[in-house]
Amino acid sequence: MNYRSGLPLSMRPRVDGPPPFTTLVELTWHEKRIESWIRFGRQNYEQVLDRHRRVVGFAPNHVFAFVRWAANDYGTVLSRIDIVRAIDHGEPFQTLPFVRPGGDILLKVESWPKVARVLEHIDAIEAKRIDPCDVATDHWRHVHHRIAASIEPHPYSADRHAAWLKRRSAEP
Repeated sequence: MNYRSGLPLSMRPRVDGPPPFTTLVELTWHEKRIESWIRFGRQNYEQVLDRHRRVVGFAPNHVFAFVRWAANDYGTVLSRIDIVRAIDHGEPFQTLPFVRPGGDILLKVESWPKVARVLEHIDAIEAKRIDPCDVATDHWRHVHHRIAASIEPHPYSADRHAAWLKRRSAEP
Protein backbone atom coordinates (compact mmCIF):
# COMPACT_ATOMS: atom_id res chain seq x y z
CA MET A 1 0.00 0.00 0.00
CA ASN A 2 1.29 3.42 -0.91
CA TYR A 3 0.10 5.54 1.99
CA ARG A 4 0.80 8.83 0.24
CA SER A 5 -1.81 8.25 -2.47
CA GLY A 6 -4.13 6.08 -0.35
CA LEU A 7 -4.36 3.44 -3.12
CA PRO A 8 -2.57 0.10 -3.39
CA LEU A 9 0.20 0.23 -5.99
CA SER A 10 -1.75 -2.15 -8.27
CA MET A 11 -4.67 0.32 -8.43
CA ARG A 12 -2.64 3.46 -9.12
CA PRO A 13 -2.80 4.64 -12.73
CA ARG A 14 0.34 4.18 -14.77
CA VAL A 15 1.69 7.35 -16.31
CA ASP A 16 1.48 5.86 -19.80
CA GLY A 17 -1.53 3.57 -19.24
CA PRO A 18 -5.30 3.93 -19.30
CA PRO A 19 -7.20 5.66 -16.50
CA PRO A 20 -8.31 3.32 -13.70
CA PHE A 21 -11.38 1.13 -14.30
CA THR A 22 -11.34 1.77 -18.06
CA THR A 23 -12.92 -0.88 -20.29
CA LEU A 24 -10.37 -1.65 -23.00
CA VAL A 25 -11.16 -2.82 -26.55
CA GLU A 26 -8.52 -4.21 -28.90
CA LEU A 27 -9.14 -3.25 -32.53
CA THR A 28 -7.52 -4.97 -35.51
CA TRP A 29 -7.58 -3.83 -39.13
CA HIS A 30 -6.20 -6.04 -41.91
CA GLU A 31 -8.03 -4.79 -45.01
CA LYS A 32 -10.57 -7.33 -46.33
CA ARG A 33 -9.45 -9.97 -43.79
CA ILE A 34 -10.08 -8.83 -40.22
CA GLU A 35 -11.74 -5.50 -39.57
CA SER A 36 -12.92 -4.37 -36.16
CA TRP A 37 -13.94 -0.84 -35.32
CA ILE A 38 -15.92 1.32 -32.93
CA ARG A 39 -19.13 2.56 -34.61
CA PHE A 40 -19.88 5.03 -31.80
CA GLY A 41 -18.58 5.77 -28.34
CA ARG A 42 -16.62 8.37 -26.41
CA GLN A 43 -13.09 7.10 -25.90
CA ASN A 44 -11.02 8.17 -22.92
CA TYR A 45 -7.90 6.25 -23.94
CA GLU A 46 -6.10 5.14 -27.09
CA GLN A 47 -2.84 3.28 -27.63
CA VAL A 48 -1.51 2.36 -31.07
CA LEU A 49 0.19 -1.05 -30.85
CA ASP A 50 1.30 -1.28 -34.48
CA ARG A 51 -0.02 -0.34 -37.92
CA HIS A 52 -2.79 -2.96 -37.70
CA ARG A 53 -3.77 -2.90 -34.03
CA ARG A 54 -4.74 -0.38 -31.39
CA VAL A 55 -6.41 -0.39 -28.00
CA VAL A 56 -9.14 2.09 -27.07
CA GLY A 57 -10.74 2.62 -23.68
CA PHE A 58 -14.10 3.74 -22.32
CA ALA A 59 -14.92 5.18 -18.91
CA PRO A 60 -17.45 3.38 -16.67
CA ASN A 61 -21.10 3.67 -17.77
CA HIS A 62 -20.22 4.88 -21.26
CA VAL A 63 -21.94 3.05 -24.12
CA PHE A 64 -20.13 2.05 -27.31
CA ALA A 65 -20.73 -0.09 -30.40
CA PHE A 66 -18.05 -2.63 -31.32
CA VAL A 67 -18.24 -4.05 -34.86
CA ARG A 68 -16.25 -7.11 -35.97
CA TRP A 69 -16.01 -8.53 -39.49
CA ALA A 70 -13.72 -11.25 -40.81
CA ALA A 71 -13.33 -13.13 -44.08
CA ASN A 72 -11.23 -15.87 -45.61
CA ASP A 73 -10.65 -16.94 -49.23
CA TYR A 74 -14.23 -18.23 -49.46
CA GLY A 75 -16.10 -15.20 -48.08
CA THR A 76 -17.32 -13.69 -44.83
CA VAL A 77 -16.83 -15.84 -41.74
CA LEU A 78 -17.87 -13.35 -39.05
CA SER A 79 -20.14 -10.30 -38.92
CA ARG A 80 -21.07 -9.05 -35.48
CA ILE A 81 -22.01 -5.88 -33.63
CA ASP A 82 -22.14 -5.53 -29.86
CA ILE A 83 -23.45 -2.48 -28.07
CA VAL A 84 -21.84 -2.47 -24.65
CA ARG A 85 -22.00 -0.38 -21.49
CA ALA A 86 -18.56 -0.08 -19.91
CA ILE A 87 -18.66 -1.38 -16.35
CA ASP A 88 -17.46 0.22 -13.13
CA HIS A 89 -15.15 -1.42 -10.60
CA GLY A 90 -16.87 -4.29 -8.81
CA GLU A 91 -19.87 -4.52 -11.17
CA PRO A 92 -20.85 -7.85 -12.67
CA PHE A 93 -20.15 -8.17 -16.39
CA GLN A 94 -20.33 -10.46 -19.39
CA THR A 95 -17.15 -11.41 -21.18
CA LEU A 96 -16.68 -10.47 -24.79
CA PRO A 97 -13.76 -11.25 -27.13
CA PHE A 98 -11.24 -8.39 -27.35
CA VAL A 99 -12.95 -6.45 -24.52
CA ARG A 100 -11.21 -6.33 -21.13
CA PRO A 101 -12.51 -7.05 -18.61
CA GLY A 102 -15.94 -7.23 -20.31
CA GLY A 103 -19.09 -5.17 -20.11
CA ASP A 104 -22.84 -5.02 -19.84
CA ILE A 105 -23.88 -6.30 -23.29
CA LEU A 106 -26.99 -4.36 -24.32
CA LEU A 107 -27.19 -5.73 -27.87
CA LYS A 108 -25.48 -8.66 -29.60
CA VAL A 109 -26.24 -9.36 -33.26
CA GLU A 110 -24.52 -11.77 -35.66
CA SER A 111 -24.81 -12.18 -39.47
CA TRP A 112 -24.37 -9.33 -41.91
CA PRO A 113 -28.08 -8.75 -42.74
CA LYS A 114 -28.88 -8.27 -39.03
CA VAL A 115 -25.75 -6.19 -38.42
CA ALA A 116 -26.77 -3.97 -41.36
CA ARG A 117 -30.22 -3.47 -39.76
CA VAL A 118 -28.58 -2.33 -36.52
CA LEU A 119 -26.27 0.04 -38.41
CA GLU A 120 -29.30 1.50 -40.23
CA HIS A 121 -31.04 1.95 -36.87
CA ILE A 122 -27.97 3.80 -35.54
CA ASP A 123 -27.97 6.00 -38.67
CA ALA A 124 -31.67 6.83 -38.09
CA ILE A 125 -30.91 7.88 -34.50
CA GLU A 126 -28.03 10.08 -35.67
CA ALA A 127 -30.29 11.61 -38.34
CA LYS A 128 -32.43 12.92 -35.46
CA ARG A 129 -29.28 14.60 -34.09
CA ILE A 130 -29.13 12.24 -31.10
CA ASP A 131 -25.78 10.78 -30.13
CA PRO A 132 -26.19 6.97 -29.98
CA CYS A 133 -23.96 6.98 -26.85
CA ASP A 134 -26.72 8.82 -25.02
CA VAL A 135 -29.63 6.58 -26.10
CA ALA A 136 -31.55 4.83 -23.32
CA THR A 137 -29.85 1.53 -22.53
CA ASP A 138 -33.25 -0.21 -22.52
CA HIS A 139 -33.71 0.82 -26.14
CA TRP A 140 -30.63 -1.13 -27.21
CA ARG A 141 -32.02 -4.21 -25.43
CA HIS A 142 -35.32 -3.64 -27.25
CA VAL A 143 -33.51 -3.49 -30.61
CA HIS A 144 -31.63 -6.70 -29.76
CA HIS A 145 -34.81 -8.62 -28.93
CA ARG A 146 -36.80 -7.33 -31.93
CA ILE A 147 -34.05 -8.16 -34.42
CA ALA A 148 -33.57 -11.60 -32.83
CA ALA A 149 -37.31 -12.19 -33.41
CA SER A 150 -37.08 -10.85 -37.01
CA ILE A 151 -39.34 -7.92 -36.12
CA GLU A 152 -38.58 -4.29 -36.96
CA PRO A 153 -37.50 -2.37 -33.82
CA HIS A 154 -39.48 0.70 -32.82
CA PRO A 155 -37.77 3.95 -33.82
CA TYR A 156 -36.12 5.95 -31.06
CA SER A 157 -38.04 9.21 -30.67
CA ALA A 158 -36.93 12.61 -29.43
CA ASP A 159 -39.66 12.42 -26.73
CA ARG A 160 -38.35 9.10 -25.44
CA HIS A 161 -34.82 10.51 -25.46
CA ALA A 162 -35.89 13.59 -23.47
CA ALA A 163 -37.63 11.34 -20.92
CA TRP A 164 -34.50 9.18 -20.64
CA LEU A 165 -32.25 12.20 -20.08
CA LYS A 166 -34.61 13.50 -17.39
CA ARG A 167 -34.74 10.12 -15.68
CA ARG A 168 -30.94 9.72 -15.84
CA SER A 169 -30.36 13.17 -14.33
CA ALA A 170 -32.65 12.30 -11.41
CA GLU A 171 -30.70 9.13 -10.52
CA PRO A 172 -28.34 9.46 -7.54
